[in-house]
Amino acid sequence: MFDSKVYTNRRERLMSLLNDGVALFMGNNESPMNYRDNTYHFRQDSSFLYFFGLDQPVLAGVIDLESGEEIRKCS
Repeated sequence: MFDSKVYTNRRERLMSLLNDGVALFMGNNESPMNYRDNTYHFRQDSSFLYFFGLDQPVLAGVIDLESGEEIRKCS
């Protein structure tokens, strides 16, 4: 995707707009392929992709808006 600094800047901008709480971003799971010619077996959630830039299934991201701590988790 883009340089990692792009995603860092996006998350920092989000934190500057929101004062407190926790932001949770759920990535998508793989979609079942219900027919042979389905070439679109996976599409990452747009919000997750925008803030984290990770195009892999079964991921989640958490941002603690008060401390600035970020967690990316694979389930």
